[in-house]
Amino acid sequence: MSKLTADQLKNIAAKFGTPLYVYDANYITAQYAKLTAAFAGSNTTFFYACKALTNINILKHIKAIGCNVDCSSINEAKLALLAGFEAGRVLYTSNSIHFSEIEEAVSLGIHINIDSISNLEKFGKKYGHGYPVGIRLRPNIMAGGNLKISTGHDKSKFGIPVDQLNEVLEVVAENNIHIQNLHIHTGSDIKDVEVFVKGIEVLFDIIPHFKELSSIDLGGGFKVPYKTGDAETDIPLLAQKVKEAFDSHPVAKGLQIWFEPGKFLVSGSGYLLADVNVMKETANTNFVGLNTGFNHLIRPMFYDAYHEIKNISNPAGPEKTYTIVGNICETDTFATDRSLNEIREDDTLVFYNAGAYGFEMSSNFNSRHKPAEVLVKDGEAILIRKRDVFEDLLRGQL
Repeated sequence: MSKLTADQLKNIAAKFGTPLYVYDANYITAQYAKLTAAFAGSNTTFFYACKALTNINILKHIKAIGCNVDCSSINEAKLALLAGFEAGRVLYTSNSIHFSEIEEAVSLGIHINIDSISNLEKFGKKYGHGYPVGIRLRPNIMAGGNLKISTGHDKSKFGIPVDQLNEVLEVVAENNIHIQNLHIHTGSDIKDVEVFVKGIEVLFDIIPHFKELSSIDLGGGFKVPYKTGDAETDIPLLAQKVKEAFDSHPVAKGLQIWFEPGKFLVSGSGYLLADVNVMKETANTNFVGLNTGFNHLIRPMFYDAYHEIKNISNPAGPEKTYTIVGNICETDTFATDRSLNEIREDDTLVFYNAGAYGFEMSSNFNSRHKPAEVLVKDGEAILIRKRDVFEDLLRGQL
């Protein structure tokens, strides 16, 4: 799949300045096409997990290519509706929330998955059979690329443990609740498709208890490669395994399969551009200090995540070893002892695979500004978020 070239990125940096997030709309379209092609032989629907990147222009593009949207908060759901999604194309699954947020979701007419027995009881007492709802179950499966992004194991806060099924059934029966969807999500960065098959097997034992089911939600978590040689989820194989599993279980007949890809759709579409503020050579380390930090990209510090970095100002320079750091008054090391083409002050570096959980997890820590965002669509670079100015730091303060 073609990506934005170094020359394109240099021109965008010159036009809009840095630090800057850049997203490639064509990449998102191609990733969605990869999913729909693989699952063409099954009754499968995709909901973009928009917690990865919620810029309204990204949401509009997701809608335009035919994908639905999955939301983790009521505000994400309202952003999706603002972007033009019909209520029936919006899925809302949250956790540890006040029931009033579920009430608001009902008022919006969107799909809802409930994450706790407590809120399921409240829902049943208020809405009963009048509003179909889904439940999120915890399958007690350990999976994912990092414990912080593993959500289905037996100590995870997410979902109702499957061993509490009898309690769920009692609440459903007492309140005549119409359960339309069963949802599980085991984690993120899952490369082994058998993890999804294990989750399906858990659900097949539970499906017969719910006579009004119309869909099974297998969550997301597809692994994307962050560096050369990285494994990724084999999507055609996953589609094959899922179809085989559903075709071989009579209890699943007629049920629609839902997936919630987030990172898979937008991670590779994104680039973070940053300029070199200062070079600092010490006895053991050559530090490269950038005009960005974990206030803009926290994944390397939070998840020990790897992002490929290149010097697009000096791509033919001799390779040297550097430690790439940010300008935040905390330890914010992006890469240690990384081999890069020779770096000089004022050079522009690019971080690849920065589309998911980059800007979305950014902050104003150290009272620094959030970066601008640009979307490249049909060959045109369009500003989709202005860079912060000082007045933005005071917004809301009294």
